Amino acid sequence: MAPNRAASGLRRPTDPPLLILVSLAGGPKHGHALAKDIENFAGVALGPGALYGAITRLEARGLIEPLESADRRRPYRMTAAGSAALATALADLRRVADAGSARLARLRPSGSPA
Repeated sequence: MAPNRAASGLRRPTDPPLLILVSLAGGPKHGHALAKDIENFAGVALGPGALYGAITRLEARGLIEPLESADRRRPYRMTAAGSAALATALADLRRVADAGSARLARLRPSGSPA
């Protein structure tokens, strides 16, 4: 299967762009809220360089967009293209995880705990 161009680069579970898209799937957030959410659900602490670098790349690719804000914080939301890219990336990760789980299951003697 040919990779979706928009989803390319979203292959590792700890990839900052992937983590940002997963966070934004829960609703718009500004940078600090993204970092806190990602740390809570993934256990990954993104430094400012990794976080804002990934935000810049995602925005340039049209996968996220900034929203109007009354204060200095700049919230972002996922675009339709971002949603499609996230769905593709998650399906790819799921396929790899399923293959790995199936292969591990064949290694376990029958009756062994998972």
